[in-house]
Amino acid sequence: MLDLTYELPKPKVISGAKHDWELVIGMEVHAQVSSNAKLFSGASTKFGAEPNSNVAFVDAAMPGMLPVINEFCVEQTVRTGLGLKAEINLWSAFDRKNYFYPDLPQGYQISQLYHPIVGEGEVLVELGDGTARNVRVERIHMEQDAGKSIHDMDPNMSFVDLNRTGVCLMEIVSQPDIRGPEEAAAYIAKLRQIMQYLGTCDGNMQNGNLRADVNVSVCLPGQYEKFQESGDFSHLGTRCEIKNMNSMRFIQQAIEVEARRQIAIIEAGGKIDQETRLYDPDKGETRSMRSKEEAHDYRYFPDPDLLPLEIEQAWVDDIAAKLPELPDQKKSRFISEFSLTDYDASVLTAEVAAASYFEEVAQGRTGKLAANWVINELFGRLKKDDKDITESPVSPAQLGGIIDLISSDAISGKIAKDLFEIVYTEGGDPAQIVEDRGMKQVTDTGAIEAALDEIIAANPAQVEKAKENPKLAGWFVGQVMKATGGKANPKAVNQLVAAKLKG
Repeated sequence: MLDLTYELPKPKVISGAKHDWELVIGMEVHAQVSSNAKLFSGASTKFGAEPNSNVAFVDAAMPGMLPVINEFCVEQTVRTGLGLKAEINLWSAFDRKNYFYPDLPQGYQISQLYHPIVGEGEVLVELGDGTARNVRVERIHMEQDAGKSIHDMDPNMSFVDLNRTGVCLMEIVSQPDIRGPEEAAAYIAKLRQIMQYLGTCDGNMQNGNLRADVNVSVCLPGQYEKFQESGDFSHLGTRCEIKNMNSMRFIQQAIEVEARRQIAIIEAGGKIDQETRLYDPDKGETRSMRSKEEAHDYRYFPDPDLLPLEIEQAWVDDIAAKLPELPDQKKSRFISEFSLTDYDASVLTAEVAAASYFEEVAQGRTGKLAANWVINELFGRLKKDDKDITESPVSPAQLGGIIDLISSDAISGKIAKDLFEIVYTEGGDPAQIVEDRGMKQVTDTGAIEAALDEIIAANPAQVEKAKENPKLAGWFVGQVMKATGGKANPKAVNQLVAAKLKG
């Protein structure tokens, strides 16, 4: 945890007709491993390829084809576990999870149920209001992804695309520590951020590279505390799983809708059935998909084609030694090294590329000034143009050059904004642009004083008012700035106006 003090957030409370109810949420996040090849074959994982073009014989379950494990996928999973401060199991094993889907040619999924490669870890989830929750991770296991069934291309037939079949997924299973919709979204966002920093998953939810199954239940106030003390799940309500969520907004909506559905059933004297449900955002409801299976329903057994996976501690230690600086560490360093606020540091470390950009701009400069320009001017303009930081027309060196000109009093803040616009749209060296276009700030007090004297002479009535009410001095400052085309040094102008009106 960071060297900052956090309060524990309060659980989400929903008022029913008879009682107040609290939410209890656990998450199963499926993260596609960033790897060029699949978990058990050399087929490409590239997104957007022609249907069924990234399929090896093993993925298509051709007779006699045997899986061969991709060492890099194992390394990426270990790296993720280390990033979540989790225990790495040097011995793990693969099981066959038997169920039929048309987009799973083998008729089973190779997964890790009983002996996962990663054990218990944790994720610090900050909520932006000074509160944070430490969500415990139960385990991370590797498994194959399934393909994709397509039902909207023909009115009479369904099609199957096996490109995703066999792609390596990390299933990250949390404890039921999450207590509200906002926390659930923040947990996914934090996991995504950590994996992007690690380079183990790109976190692209739109492409399905990061998906979540959300387990929701409700309980009366006080019951969750009893569960924490005893570990007895009977203190909690029956959970329902909302399957395949790939939108932060829909995750929050689905949790709220499902919780209210359960509360209504319980208060009407009914019973919650443990089941898998789907969320329909158009109708704002969850609907039953199938009854929730238990492990024995899948007839798990050790995969006979794969030996247990044994890794060496020295290999794990080598991966750990090469881990990059993670978001919490970077945020803490930005606060101490650059004197940033918690909010500014959070914004700047939200994305890896943004943090790197800022750090390059801030080197050797005032951290707060650099942060203001990156967050307010650059991020604001990029958002307006619907661009990512990696598409910024302004390089860190160019933005740093603008900040240097401000710090040296070569240009004013107003001129700096005009200069930023020129660099953003046309490019070029900021210092050269200022020189070529005559944008340098007027620091010659004689020239400023001459302009001020003319304004005072032309406005005697305004002078008298300003002497009676010093707050009106700002009018003279504005007139001088206007007369000098915004190039006068604001500090010098303010000092001269104050001296003249006092005299």
